Amino acid sequence: MKFQVNKDVLSDAVSFAVRLLPQRTTLPILGGILIEADANALRLSVFDYEVSAQAEIVAKVETSGRVLVSGRLLSEIASKLPNAPVDFTTDGSKVVVSCGSTKFSLLTMPVEEYPTLPEIPAISGTITGEAFQNAVHQVAVAASKDDVTPVLTGVQLEAGEKSISFVATDRYRVALREAAWQSNPAGVGAVALVPARTLQEVAKTFGNQGEISISITKSDEREMIAFKANNRSVTSLLLKGNFPPVKSLFPENIENFAVIATQDLIDSTRRVSLVLERESPLRYSFDEGAVALEATGNETAQASENISAELEGKEIVVSLKPQFLIDGLAGVHSEFVKIAFTNNDNPNKPGPVLISSHGAKEKTDSDSYRYLLQPNLLVR
Repeated sequence: MKFQVNKDVLSDAVSFAVRLLPQRTTLPILGGILIEADANALRLSVFDYEVSAQAEIVAKVETSGRVLVSGRLLSEIASKLPNAPVDFTTDGSKVVVSCGSTKFSLLTMPVEEYPTLPEIPAISGTITGEAFQNAVHQVAVAASKDDVTPVLTGVQLEAGEKSISFVATDRYRVALREAAWQSNPAGVGAVALVPARTLQEVAKTFGNQGEISISITKSDEREMIAFKANNRSVTSLLLKGNFPPVKSLFPENIENFAVIATQDLIDSTRRVSLVLERESPLRYSFDEGAVALEATGNETAQASENISAELEGKEIVVSLKPQFLIDGLAGVHSEFVKIAFTNNDNPNKPGPVLISSHGAKEKTDSDSYRYLLQPNLLVR
């Protein structure tokens, strides 16, 4: 095998592929990147039986072939090469990588033992890269980081004809976003529970693409989702299990709510929470014209701050984990945020707080993003 490729194009493609490699694996071969050269095209692929990634780039191929080398090592090398064309040549059990006066010799792995990448099934629908990236950014933060309950570590995608919903929960909060998409007939009604980490990596890479095609397949052999944009693709096995029906938790009619400048609430929460110990809640007192933030840390640390707020309905006090609130506010892409309060018969434990985007004080919600957060018990 022998080919020449642009240094920046190579580095970008390798970085994309190895980003989805497992951090740890009992099979060293799964840490490899498969390089296939043929007819002036270069394919770079990784696959660990759960997730695959493939990028195709232009190269000057003199001799076709395929080799397997360490993915992370090649990524490190490609990112540090000088600004010059890169030449790859096989030499027995090694691959020689040359760039200017720089030369690396990499030991190859047995390519015949590498698993075959899954084929991408028929397209279920398409979505713009920007809409996909925004939805994943807003929702994935609510997925659980605890592998004890794998079903909660995912984001559930539910496809309709003109829209697709993204929803995630870790039991303490629920995030939901509807995004416009164009479905193929077979894609209507498709449901996929996708690992949140995989979705986040796909969003980082495909967010600047014009259009992403999504394929969802469920068969006796494999339950899988695939994403493809331009000459790059990612596939992932779906998580098994029944995702809880959390959409029903979102209230339809709310009469008690406050409208606050989004960035002011984020900044104030960060400042006041500095005195709190880890996982401690922050107290928010909402009344007409303002919301008061109060935090009590240890005996020597307290903090408080008032910010402007427009309240509709009765005065209310809630106790919220600062980081959970900030996570929800980070998904608000508008100048103002609507904080709505649901009813609860227990005066010491208000119902869930609903966060949504609000274009301006006098306007209604500016997009379909909703974030439901369970308050802590109030300390009287």
